[in-house]
Amino acid sequence: MESPRIRRALMSVSDKMGLASFAKGLVAAGVDLYSTGGTRKHLENEGIPVRDISDYTGFPEMMDGRLKTLHPKVHGGILFRHDNQSDVQSMVEHGILSFELVVVNLYPFEATVAKENVTDEEAIEQIDIGGPTMVRAAAKNHKFVTIVTHSEQYPVVLEQIQATGATTLPMRRSLAKDAFTHTASYDTAISRFFIERSTDGEFPETFNATYRREAVLRYGENPHQKAALYVDKKSRSANVVSARQLNGKELSYNNILALDAALAIVRRFDRPAVSVIKHNNPCGAAIADTICEATQNAMAGDPLSAFGSVLGFNRNVDVATAELLSQPGLFVEAIVAPEFDPQALEILKTKPKWHANVRLLQCGSLEVQSSRFRVQSKNTLHSALYTQHFLEGGALLQDADVENDPEDQWQVVTNAKPSDSQMADLRFAWEIVRHVKSNAITLAKDGMLLGAGAGQMSRVDSVEIAIKKAGDRIAGSVLASDAFFPFPDSIEAIAQHGVKAVIQPGGSRNDEAVIEACNKYDIAMVFTGRRHFKH
Repeated sequence: MESPRIRRALMSVSDKMGLASFAKGLVAAGVDLYSTGGTRKHLENEGIPVRDISDYTGFPEMMDGRLKTLHPKVHGGILFRHDNQSDVQSMVEHGILSFELVVVNLYPFEATVAKENVTDEEAIEQIDIGGPTMVRAAAKNHKFVTIVTHSEQYPVVLEQIQATGATTLPMRRSLAKDAFTHTASYDTAISRFFIERSTDGEFPETFNATYRREAVLRYGENPHQKAALYVDKKSRSANVVSARQLNGKELSYNNILALDAALAIVRRFDRPAVSVIKHNNPCGAAIADTICEATQNAMAGDPLSAFGSVLGFNRNVDVATAELLSQPGLFVEAIVAPEFDPQALEILKTKPKWHANVRLLQCGSLEVQSSRFRVQSKNTLHSALYTQHFLEGGALLQDADVENDPEDQWQVVTNAKPSDSQMADLRFAWEIVRHVKSNAITLAKDGMLLGAGAGQMSRVDSVEIAIKKAGDRIAGSVLASDAFFPFPDSIEAIAQHGVKAVIQPGGSRNDEAVIEACNKYDIAMVFTGRRHFKH
């Protein structure tokens, strides 16, 4: 059959943005409007003719608005199949009117629970019951009913109604898809709220997450792979996904991964910090008294690898830093920072040879931490974020490795003790090594990454790569290893180059042999008791 003419619309919305204009257009197109209390009052205040749904059903709103649309005359009118004779007879027999258009958006549950100190009672009253029921009924019956759940849909729907008095089936199918996505996301938010308020401290039996597509990318890791970027609506942190791009070409899949890695490193430091990322590993990183000095040291860590890299900043990019990055011979793919000083932004957009292409992302203050899925344990909010990895046939969920290690549990296990400056470098190297793919080794000195060995099958190979990267600067440096040394061979290697201190988790059956090697070469070593694999 042809698309049914839209004669009646049922409206019940919490977000009333754009509703009056949409409703006026519908009335002008000959559509009769029915509505619930708050929405009806809004339309009446705008001078728009509308009938109260309670007058139609003969059943008043009650229980502080909890019960208003759960009635056969409402849902019968939505679920009515226009080509089913039995449905037609039921409609006539029970005096039910058909609704060919349903306009519903749900109670602001997510906005409510995002507020500080929200009570359970406040949250529960924002769990919509009638709204999702109407949305799902209309979406199920999209062969005959148009379901509108977002104000952005108003113009295109109104345009079709004004042109033909109806909507097309492809549009109704698309709107139904959006509607079911909307209710699924809504229920996921409610589920996550109750999980977060849980006191069992366990991972949930079912983990639901909703992501909205933000962009379709040119391609994935390689040109033959398709890719898209999705956003977690619940996240409130400064991040790459929500950052504002100020300059440059469209971000690629690999750009986004690298920018995320760059930001993850610098957000861990209180002092001005800069990270230099290549293939999702830090090839340079530094902390200093100024962001310009940190930039200079970070770029000098591995100048060869830094060509075509991605940079992360935990401070605003200033003029001095922009001038430094504009020097001949440097090439940067992308930069993410809290902000760019206006003059610095102008320099980066005009001065370097690569100015037109460099992606500049402004992410905002890093003091705003992530609000991803968390759980409570023993009535205390568990501080760790969660990370997930999608697999063939499933997914892995774990605590994110973002917590500071308890330094009071660190042990100096050698005869030699780290000096104050060496201890500061050990802390820095230990912070960086957790961001390097395992097997991970970092060499550092004076708050600067000198060399990193990443992703090798042998820890010895990672040590040798880090030594090569550090070059002549290695003397007096310190080393961090993300996991224990199974043998003393790596200590033998770094001793020949003047490394003075080591930090590692410990826990190998050969710890004593490794300690003995450090004592032999007068190298200080700290055991942290915690490893930092990154796969």
